[in-house]
Amino acid sequence: MGCRRFEPGAFLAYFVQSLILLTILYSISIGDLSLAGLAVIAFLITIVPYVIRGKDGMRICLPWGVNLLIALSLFLHVAGYAGQYYETYFPYYDKLAHVISSTTIAILGFVLVLLVDRVNGLGLQRWMIAVLILSITLALGAFWEIFEFTADQLLGTHLQYGLTDTMLDLIFDLFGAILVAALGSLYLRRVTKEELISRLIIGPSHRSR
Repeated sequence: MGCRRFEPGAFLAYFVQSLILLTILYSISIGDLSLAGLAVIAFLITIVPYVIRGKDGMRICLPWGVNLLIALSLFLHVAGYAGQYYETYFPYYDKLAHVISSTTIAILGFVLVLLVDRVNGLGLQRWMIAVLILSITLALGAFWEIFEFTADQLLGTHLQYGLTDTMLDLIFDLFGAILVAALGSLYLRRVTKEELISRLIIGPSHRSR
């Protein structure tokens, strides 16, 4: 199996990536260099799945839908600040961004757990994988809330809107994690962990199609 970088669905991810690039240009045009820097970081993160390499030239080939979710979650973040959507459409925009971001993180956590399980021969059962997905997603969600709180206290930003907003963010993070954990567990009933990993790991002799 090779990475099909030019299949029709993949262009959706490329389109969202181009929107992040436009956000960079927009931020520079209005003189908001901090937002431009944030958008640059977001764009660089979206290209990591395409260039990351492991030992002996091995690389991970994520389905285009996962790459789309990565790009979309990051675009929603930078666009929310650039267009002030977090304030204009509060709290709906924020919660939508949290659901998509937590779902994306949970999927990436799922892939990471499978890789660690294979490399270290842990023999994790499906319920263990589900628990790890929940733990990873909620841990990163809590870290993000701590980051927002710290930024508000030190930089005078307004990323959080009280305890209720923070708790709802974590609840929506939990929802995304449960969704992926449940679907991932069901999927592993149909295919083995080894089969799934073999679809994601590409050897050095394969070329992108």
